[in-house]
Amino acid sequence: MRSPRVAYFPDSFHEVNGVAHTSRNFVAFAQRRDLPFLCVRASGAKPRRYLLEDDGNLQTLELPRSRVSIQMEQDLYFDPLFFRYSNLISRTVRAFAPDVIHVTGPSELGIFGAYFAWKLGIPLAASWHTNVHEYAARRLAWLTAKLHPQIDRSIEAGALNATARFYGLAKVLFAPNDELCRMLEAATHRPCHLMQRGVDTVLFSPAHRTRPADDPTLVLGFVGRLSVEKNVALLPVIARELAALTQRPIRFLIIGHGAEEQALKAALPNADFAGVLRGQELANAYANMDLLVFPSHTDTFGNVVLEALASGVPAIVTPDGGPKYIVRDGETGHIVEDAGFAQSIAALSNDPERLARMRTDSRAYAETCTWDAVFDRVYAAYPTER
Repeated sequence: MRSPRVAYFPDSFHEVNGVAHTSRNFVAFAQRRDLPFLCVRASGAKPRRYLLEDDGNLQTLELPRSRVSIQMEQDLYFDPLFFRYSNLISRTVRAFAPDVIHVTGPSELGIFGAYFAWKLGIPLAASWHTNVHEYAARRLAWLTAKLHPQIDRSIEAGALNATARFYGLAKVLFAPNDELCRMLEAATHRPCHLMQRGVDTVLFSPAHRTRPADDPTLVLGFVGRLSVEKNVALLPVIARELAALTQRPIRFLIIGHGAEEQALKAALPNADFAGVLRGQELANAYANMDLLVFPSHTDTFGNVVLEALASGVPAIVTPDGGPKYIVRDGETGHIVEDAGFAQSIAALSNDPERLARMRTDSRAYAETCTWDAVFDRVYAAYPTER
């Protein structure tokens, strides 16, 4: 059977987040396989004229956002004037003649994708990458705590209901873990398939470790957006508690940026803040960590957790969200509540032989994860009939 012609409308592509990371790898997969693939996306930080490119079967339409775009996060925007591209997108999509349109969420790109799927009678696929309902509740927690403890639950339920209505427009859904698939199927009555994430085990590898073998410092890493929904406020708490639990010197290495950066710098004056790292710099930073500390309760998957494991770095994660499906408790890290982070870290810092075994097991698990396997399953689940 011939491969379906896919028009892909990602929420983000050039930014530093899970959607963008997955999207870049999706395009690379289509290019490797020489599949007919159209990617309609917003341009990066420097606005320019729109770009329409053909590279064999891969086509790209890249559109700059306007100056009135609303900043949703450090490098995420929503452009209320994106409709000015409607004729250009329409011509491009019609010329490509897709068999399926795939969107990643209710952004301006996702709204256009859903509209053209309806307008042209093309099956719509939608993948869930971000728990926007949980983000909304956490972003407004400072206000709801002063009003009524039940209000944040109402906000979360309302945001989930609105998002589910958008995803209900699709014929088939994808999510990064079984828990989210069950939630989406219950909310939309649509079939949901796994769309997990892979890792580059050549780039992310213990081979890039450069620290001396006899360095006594325990390096605790955090990689991700420095924001409320990542629960980064727990990091200073962990630092204080560890001071009473282990004699080993501790150093935090924090990679990323976000609204909480200044508060973290004040609370962790001895931590190293590396900003946003990419490519080999990021791979080197992972390899020189001893543990990844990732206290988020809202991540749908946790790319950084898988990248850490590939680097031979066990991870400490919470029992909420997607990371718990990556970490094998007691083998490649620990799954604990917030109150248990410091104790778990201290136990491993005081047992170097056990930590060494975990490092080996973490790498072995990551070597079983590939992007090709992820996207092969996505293609197999695409609807075949209009």
